[in-house]
Amino acid sequence: MQGDDAELTAAVRAAQSGDETAFRTVYRAVHPRLLGYVRTLVGDPDAEDVASEAWLQIARDLERFTGDADRFRGWAARIARNRALDHIRMRGRRPAIGGDESELAARPADADTAGEALESLGTDRTLALIAQLPQDQAEAVVLRVVVGLDAKSAAGVLGKRPGAVRTAAHRGLRRLAELVTAADALPAQRRPSSTPPTSHTGANASAGVTQLRARTQKDM
Repeated sequence: MQGDDAELTAAVRAAQSGDETAFRTVYRAVHPRLLGYVRTLVGDPDAEDVASEAWLQIARDLERFTGDADRFRGWAARIARNRALDHIRMRGRRPAIGGDESELAARPADADTAGEALESLGTDRTLALIAQLPQDQAEAVVLRVVVGLDAKSAAGVLGKRPGAVRTAAHRGLRRLAELVTAADALPAQRRPSSTPPTSHTGANASAGVTQLRARTQKDM
């Protein structure tokens, strides 16, 4: 178990015993990525409210949780997804799920490269570009790359097979690399407001996604 995961596991267990400081540690560690996932489902205006509802349930049900840090992230993501879908139903909307489910039956890659985080890409910019992906790919990419779940945990959140999640994540990452390249090629005055002008960070982002795409394609 990695250091960060060990610390999160310890904090979760302490929080289950009523340690409020530990619960704040858990919240600070998990919330930013969980909020990013919720944004892909309900959009930015409602994301904070939905995430807050998810945390209320997490706090209420925490005593019944069992497992380590990775299981906790998956459990929290599943709660957040359920709250987001409830919100969508209440608003009379439906998530824009793209593609045919049967497309995900293709043979997944042997290697699990989708778990490699796009560390060089800023979170806000990442989510703005991921929002342009089909919903199945967006959820798979966010759960694998942003939230940090393995394929099995992500599949549990989505109610799909791990191979289907890997396939959707690979396709989403390839498309994301194309979107980053296209965004960086735009003149500054033509960039969407959600995409900041190219900087050293932007250049590194393009390189990072391109390298990840190359590894993904090789593994497939």
